[in-house]
Formats: sequence, C-alpha cells, structure tokens
Amino acid sequence: MKTIGIIGGMTWESTAAYYRLMNQEVGKRLGGNYSAKIILSSANFEEFDQWQRADDWQAIETAVDDMAQSLVRAGADCVVIACNTQHEVADAVAERLPVPLIHIADVTAEAIQRAGFQKVGLLGTRYTMERQFIRGRLRERFGIDVTLPNPEDQQYIHQKIYTEFSQGVFSESTRERFVSIIEKLAQDGAQGVILGCTEIPLLVQSRHTAVPLFDTTTLHALAAVNFSLAKISIAG
Repeated sequence: MKTIGIIGGMTWESTAAYYRLMNQEVGKRLGGNYSAKIILSSANFEEFDQWQRADDWQAIETAVDDMAQSLVRAGADCVVIACNTQHEVADAVAERLPVPLIHIADVTAEAIQRAGFQKVGLLGTRYTMERQFIRGRLRERFGIDVTLPNPEDQQYIHQKIYTEFSQGVFSESTRERFVSIIEKLAQDGAQGVILGCTEIPLLVQSRHTAVPLFDTTTLHALAAVNFSLAKISIAG
C-alpha cells in the first residue's frame, strides 16, 4: 500500500471528509482492519483566505509547495490538494514534485466522460468559477463544456462557502437555494453539475436532486485510494 499525502485544512471540514472516505474505501476493498496510509499537512485557512482576497497567488503557491514537499519528505508516494480553489497552483507545484500530484479536475473529468456527458455546470468559489484552472482544463484536455450560474447565484455560492461552510454551518435554507441553482443549470442545458468546492458535498448530495452530481471530494479521495492500492490484491 502506498502512502497518500494530503494538503488539507482548506477547510478542515472537507479534509475530515477526505480522511473518512479514504479509510472507509480501503477497509471496504481490503477487509479486516485495513485502513489507509495517510500523511496530512493541514493549513491555517485564514492565511489562504487573506492571500486570495489580496490576489496573492504566489504566496499560495509557495505555501502549497512547501506543504507538498514536506509530505514527500515524510514519505508520501502521491499528493492530493484537498481543495478545488488551491488547484490554481497545482501545475506549478506538480512540476517540482518527485511523486504524482493527483489533480481534482482530471478525476472529475474522467467521471463526467464515463457518464457520457459533454456539458456540465460548475459550482465553487468565485475563484474556481471565474478562473480557468478547472473549467479551462476540462475544456482543453477533455472537451467538456462548462456552464456557470448567473452572477447573482455565483455571489451567493461564494459567500456561503466562506461565511458558513468554512465554519461548519450547513443549513436547510442554504441547501434549498443550492438545489435551486443546480436545477436552473440543468434547465439551461447542463447534463450534470460539478460540486466544485470540497465543502459543497457536505451540504448537497444526490438524494436532494434528480440532476446528476459530480462530487469532487469523493472522486478525488477515491482516485488517491486507487493509486495507493494499485497492484494490491483485495482480501476475501
């Protein structure tokens, strides 16, 4: 079993979900008392929030790079950034790593292709929705067209991520509005919707809407398990 390195804390709520999902999946596949081999480097999210507000992506790149390198020194065989937004710096960080960085957009695109979809909606932070590190990658590398919520809905999504989800608040009223936004995207032609912030799946799951959802947290965590367990026989 290879060791998974997690860059987490952005936020700790979704990082906890990564940890749970990885361990559950390893136990499910191997049986017995198996659990995942994980090394976690957890950030202070307030620092990243301030850098984002200041548009200081160089500071974010430096911090993520330092965390990634520390994980490798500690024995990680791969690295995952447990946050969609910080994938803005993923390519630059990956270039300096001696181990694979499993990109959240790539594993999401593969799931979209398996579903046979070509056009999907995207929910995430303002940075994830506005910038190209997710939707540009989906278009250029996988031929997937990405549509966004209207500006008012984008502002609402971003605000809730930073004022509620990052503080562990997941209310029914917010869920209802998110489901409404998802269903509007479907009405506008999206075949499915990417939950492109790792906290959103803590609020909205497939049982809340008939629109197909692509949960980036789960897809990313399971991809890391696939890497970790490659060539390992399943018990039973």
